Amino acid sequence: MTGMELIPELIDKIDPAIIEAAAKGLATAIGKVAGETGIKLLGSTGEQLVDSTGKLTQAAQDVLFRISKKYVENYTERHGILKVLGMQKPISLDSVYTTVQLLNPEALQTFESIGALESVFRENKVRGFQQECPKQPGIKVANKEQYLMVLGAPGMGKTTFLRKVGLEALKRNKGDYQPNCIPVLLELKTFRTGEINFEKAIAAEFANCGLLEYQKLTDKFLEQGKLLILLDGLDEVPTQRMNEMVIAIQNFVDRHSNNRFITSCRIAAYRNNFRRFTDVAIADFDDQQIKSFITNWFISNSERGKECLTRLNSSDYQAAKELTQTPLLLTLVCILYQRSGQFPTNRSTLYERALRVLLEEWNGAKEIPIEQLYKGLDTKRKELILSQIAYDTFSEDQLFFSRRTVVKQIEKLLPELLPDEKFVDGNHVLRDIEVQHGLLVERAESIYSFSHLTIQEFLIAQHIDYENLPIEPLGSIPVLH
Repeated sequence: MTGMELIPELIDKIDPAIIEAAAKGLATAIGKVAGETGIKLLGSTGEQLVDSTGKLTQAAQDVLFRISKKYVENYTERHGILKVLGMQKPISLDSVYTTVQLLNPEALQTFESIGALESVFRENKVRGFQQECPKQPGIKVANKEQYLMVLGAPGMGKTTFLRKVGLEALKRNKGDYQPNCIPVLLELKTFRTGEINFEKAIAAEFANCGLLEYQKLTDKFLEQGKLLILLDGLDEVPTQRMNEMVIAIQNFVDRHSNNRFITSCRIAAYRNNFRRFTDVAIADFDDQQIKSFITNWFISNSERGKECLTRLNSSDYQAAKELTQTPLLLTLVCILYQRSGQFPTNRSTLYERALRVLLEEWNGAKEIPIEQLYKGLDTKRKELILSQIAYDTFSEDQLFFSRRTVVKQIEKLLPELLPDEKFVDGNHVLRDIEVQHGLLVERAESIYSFSHLTIQEFLIAQHIDYENLPIEPLGSIPVLH
């Protein structure tokens, strides 16, 4: 993330009362644990941590408040901002955050056949089958569950949700996260090589704010269950190290089971292998969430925000509205409208931009590890594969298709695109497409669809144009424009 020179400006905009409450709460927690265990946080000065009444001395308060404020600022600088998709300046995450809704991923796995999926989707039109799934506010679920696995497709806001929960935990009694825990966010991609030692990584977070005896204090925090440990991006761990990482996390959780844990992973990369954890999935944004996000984004220019929302809700931009169910693509839409006060005259330009974001920019920023075969394909070849799959399913009037069908298509197409490859495993390539871009999604066991009808239709049009095919009516596939 760039633009760090602007962070002090962002921190200055945070309510000072919240920073003070966060720092005081953290200072009290640190002081209490240190006092109970005899850890010397004041060095060799001879100063006492607590007085005869058991309260922190003034010297202890001064030191602990300074350290705690630094911890709060460190977290805010690293995890409290948003800067994606070529944004010129970072913005405060709190300023645009929209309440996340979570659903049980099993709710999307209850369809026994492709026909059942087709029927439910067509009945609900573009809103799809998530419309009928029960949802709960994300922070409510986080408050209830001690061990939580947050799943979602690329761009659905998993990292943002974890960061937001941490911010709320820092605010202590002024935040929405109710358990009194100190949040520590660890990005699992930092463990791609070397030792996987979470205790050491957590201690380093406290060391960075100048806390003496930070390793001893970390051990006590873990022992007493004082931490909210946020493990972000399991899918960003290399495939060859995934089993080692899963075992390391499970053993870490078992050693320190009194603490609270939230982990995130892309749905396609998850193998239901965390026994203590409750699995939930981030739901698509609904109309209210889309409105809330746009209102927050254009808070300094409310008229432009109203214009953006009005145009999205018009029949001319129904397809663009479908894209905004994904927070990342909603951010893209807001950025484009903010820059010019309008959407591209040619709507295909917007759809192509959204496709490029998913194929190139977002995955490059997240550094998702992928197999060498798929990694060797340039964007154009990836588009050719996806366009062929989109067109073939369209020709059969199918919104949903089996794993076997799409694997056979991939194994037929790839030798033509990569003639030097002697063996192509379509299952591995399909998994890379799922994990890397989220353009193909497993809706039920071994049943797939495109994540966005708008992008599917754009890919169909690309294929027709590229192959110079006659334009056929779209049959009974729900058309969005």
